[in-house]
Amino acid sequence: MVVGVLRIEFHLPQAHSLKEKRGIIKRAINRIQAEFNVSAAEVGKNELWQSAEIGITIVGNQGGFVNSCLDQILTFVDKMGVGEITNQEMEIIHF
Repeated sequence: MVVGVLRIEFHLPQAHSLKEKRGIIKRAINRIQAEFNVSAAEVGKNELWQSAEIGITIVGNQGGFVNSCLDQILTFVDKMGVGEITNQEMEIIHF
């Protein structure tokens, strides 16, 4: 079993309130989940209205497949234009 984890941090200059930020992030998470068969959630920076952190996980049986999927997700998120990606971290765990 191989588990892939992707954490993406954003700067959201277009968000002017927590409510607006949550709407932007919720739409982004819904699009990620609709396009890819993954789990995704806002995992940090919950009370900062111009910053966000999304966690995405995928499980598979081949490390190459999991890594490729996470790369595709990162490209997809970047092209969505959710905000400026300020940091990203990817980890592949083999069990």
